[in-house]
Amino acid sequence: DVQLQASGGGLVQPGGSLRLSCAASGYAFKNFAMSWLRQTQGKGLERVADIMNDDKTAYVDSAKGRFTISRDNTKSTLYLQMNSLQPEDTAVYYCAASRTVIHSNLGVPSSYDYWGQGTEVTVSS
Repeated sequence: DVQLQASGGGLVQPGGSLRLSCAASGYAFKNFAMSWLRQTQGKGLERVADIMNDDKTAYVDSAKGRFTISRDNTKSTLYLQMNSLQPEDTAVYYCAASRTVIHSNLGVPSSYDYWGQGTEVTVSS
């Protein structure tokens, strides 16, 4: 069975940092594009960062310079290092996997083959 297990969320003060992890199993992790997406109360799903199977990365504008997406194919694990967190980063963060090798194919939820269960991040003083 395919599993994506997200972890690392929690409560952090503004300006703080968190590192999210997503442990994958049951599929060829290294061949898949991976994304972190987030959902806030009352808002839609927002794609935060992507890493392709060739390690090319992309970020939403609000994450550039603060977040870093990475992957360890030897551990089948995806990471999101989040620094300088702000209250507007509060959300449930999901990891997702896509078979596509074309970055522009990512974006809509249907472009992903597998989803993690989400980990909650709260940024508040």
